[in-house]
Amino acid sequence: MTGGRPRVFMHDVSLRDGLQAAPVFVPTDDKVALADALSATGLARIEVTSYTSPQAIPMLADAAEVMRRIRRAPGVEYTVLVPNLRGAERALEAPPDEFNLVMSCSETHNLANLRMTREQSVRALRQVIRLADEAGVAVNVSLSCAFGCPMEGEVPEAPVLDLAARFLAAGAQGVTLCDTTGMAYPGQVAALSRRFIDRHPTAQLTLHLHNTRGMGLANALAGLQAGGRRFDAALGGVGGCPYAPGATGNICTEDLVHMLELEGCDTGVDLAALLDCARRLRAQVGHDLPGQVVKAGRRLDLHPAPA
Repeated sequence: MTGGRPRVFMHDVSLRDGLQAAPVFVPTDDKVALADALSATGLARIEVTSYTSPQAIPMLADAAEVMRRIRRAPGVEYTVLVPNLRGAERALEAPPDEFNLVMSCSETHNLANLRMTREQSVRALRQVIRLADEAGVAVNVSLSCAFGCPMEGEVPEAPVLDLAARFLAAGAQGVTLCDTTGMAYPGQVAALSRRFIDRHPTAQLTLHLHNTRGMGLANALAGLQAGGRRFDAALGGVGGCPYAPGATGNICTEDLVHMLELEGCDTGVDLAALLDCARRLRAQVGHDLPGQVVKAGRRLDLHPAPA
């Protein structure tokens, strides 16, 4: 709590989750400049890039150079996605504050995305956790399709919570519950968030929500009311999983900050500076973005009366 206001920690994933699906390659200089601009907005965490194979995600082939060149601001955590042990070893050349590891709660999605069964992924990611522990790098595990799979349908809570418990026991500091395809709804988000917090009250829970069916902000509000205090979001609402049919972008960072501040939360974010970053990203990708506040203005951005 900050002065009676609940403290909420904003994590921006646009540089990784957003740009991996960009229609054109965003130059390295532009990525570095955007990362530095985001660092000055008061965000708690920035996911800078991914050490996935450049053949798999060519848009992020410059991961190592971007990480070497960004200016790291005090108080901001810099995280990178690492898919496996080799990616983690590459990432240690310019060590981040955190490795973000990913696997799916859905067997079908995990096979499509990672070419492994869930148990194979668990074994592989435990190796990365051991390496991170030796290197002094924190670990977060993102569990994709925690709220539903586009190929399997409903994903039961039990395997989601079991995977979270196994990774926390293995040494991960945090778990992200991901609505990879925008299948979540508010009651579901609230229920799963409460059960996670009840079981792991000291673990860092992050909610990663997509707006595929227009429920992203409603889901975030439900997560907040259930006790969630960490949220992934993407500048401008960019992003989308290439292995999730029909999936569109993440919830929009500036729209979420705008809503949370109106709800009495302390996000620590300078919204005006964040809106400037959204305009910068729009120019870099060369097309309009789904974010609304950058278009309509903040709630009390007033206009002159008509003559």
